Amino acid sequence: MMDGTDHTGPRGAQNESTLEAGLPTIDPAGEEAAAAFARLAVELHDADGLDETVEAVVQFALQALSCSYAGVTLYSHGARPEVAAVTDSVVGDVYNLQIDAGAGPLMEALRNQNTVLIRDTGTDDRWPDWAEKVAGLGVRSVLDVPLAVGSGGRSVGVLGLYSPDLDAFDADDEAIAHILARHASVAVATARQEETMARAVDARKLVGQAMGILMERYGLDEDRAFAILKRYSQDTNTKLRDVAQQLVDTRRLPRPNQ
Repeated sequence: MMDGTDHTGPRGAQNESTLEAGLPTIDPAGEEAAAAFARLAVELHDADGLDETVEAVVQFALQALSCSYAGVTLYSHGARPEVAAVTDSVVGDVYNLQIDAGAGPLMEALRNQNTVLIRDTGTDDRWPDWAEKVAGLGVRSVLDVPLAVGSGGRSVGVLGLYSPDLDAFDADDEAIAHILARHASVAVATARQEETMARAVDARKLVGQAMGILMERYGLDEDRAFAILKRYSQDTNTKLRDVAQQLVDTRRLPRPNQ
């Protein structure tokens, strides 16, 4: 399929990757590709959270593919797609034009898990308003590759590659992009799961603190203290974690009319 993207300004990245700078476009069947992806796997494993994970992905894309800009957009069911990493602010503009309109190659890749290639945004007619704006920014070639995990292909996001050159992406670029997308999909899903687990642990600790306050103040046991927090959560239509946070911060429970 075909797609469009955006490019202007210097190629510089926001954060410096530990991968070798200036790595030339690599042969997907060559030994250098295996070595490069081995280094990437180590970097993704060592990344501290989701932000570092997606940053490593876009930096690798700049170094290993025929693109001038790269970005990652993440998908959460029922929520607005999140522009998680870009190598230049212009990529964010390209993404947000599509997200606001609900249409474009990014949205096609997100919704239908299709790889979208645009060889020339100046002539592609599938999303004419978007393509005209993107061509005006200097982006002529676009390659959007879906990120997905699991046997059912659960959507995680999209890796976007952009160039000011016409027909910039060849079969080798697309092959490398798909390998990168597979690595990125697993790494992003893992980072998200770890962050979710960390938030859950933090929430349990906070509820435990709030229970301790009630137990000490009113001489309650654990079951009774938890029941009170849960009742206040239901009566005030407030998340249990937020009720606990307010009690810890103010030493008072929320009023039902709050």
